[in-house]
Amino acid sequence: MRISSAEHRERRERLLEHCRANGLDGFVLFDESYIRYFGGFTFLATERPVAFAVNLAGEAAVFVPEFEVERVLAESEFDRVESYPEYPGEEHPMRILQRVLEDMGMRGAIGAEQDGYPGILGYQGPALSEVGGRDVFPLATFVERMLVRKSENEVALIRESARWCEHAHRLLQEYSGPGVTEAEASLRASNEATLAMLDALGPSYAGQQSSSDGATAGYRGQIGRRSAWAHAVAHNIRFEPGTFSSPRPLRPCGVTTPSSSAR
Repeated sequence: MRISSAEHRERRERLLEHCRANGLDGFVLFDESYIRYFGGFTFLATERPVAFAVNLAGEAAVFVPEFEVERVLAESEFDRVESYPEYPGEEHPMRILQRVLEDMGMRGAIGAEQDGYPGILGYQGPALSEVGGRDVFPLATFVERMLVRKSENEVALIRESARWCEHAHRLLQEYSGPGVTEAEASLRASNEATLAMLDALGPSYAGQQSSSDGATAGYRGQIGRRSAWAHAVAHNIRFEPGTFSSPRPLRPCGVTTPSSSAR
């Protein structure tokens, strides 16, 4: 029920080959989905920067706030775990990251999906190219092409996810009836499907950001007249006899966590 360390290494090597072909010293990633895809590491993206760097020798380092170090050491297999005291701190984390990259031998041009940490929750800071005085080669398009092609392990995880999402959807059909609100039907179907999944998968299941992550099926206000609206919003509408409804798309279950996406 997970992507192996060997598969993560193979993914990193493919990206490094792309870096070598473009004369780069390695790559740095900031996007949480990309870091999960290449490193198997999940974190909650906040205004405190997190980065994942790999040099041409394949040495990998994750860069996190100091208070995250203990968890990262326990839940990852990174060669190096580097940290900074706090954001914004007396010294900005991006300048500390620059020293880490230099210590890894990454002093020239490098690849990144963007030129620095994104502006999450008001984050502000210098660009990667600014603190290092270097060229930053865009990697997002290449990474997205990698995400499109699924391995056998990813396909197996997606199929397992779809199996539980289908179960949630069937429960949603069962619980949607006259007198019931859209929230009642959605919560009941999603909770029951998730509990069944936890019981069946046991320790092999791991949520994403919370213990409640799981199979989700529901409505988004697309009930009755609103079922013809492409982007309706929920109003906790009550079903009436003859009501037509359009369930919203199911999101992936947590069993796909290691593969990074349903993209």
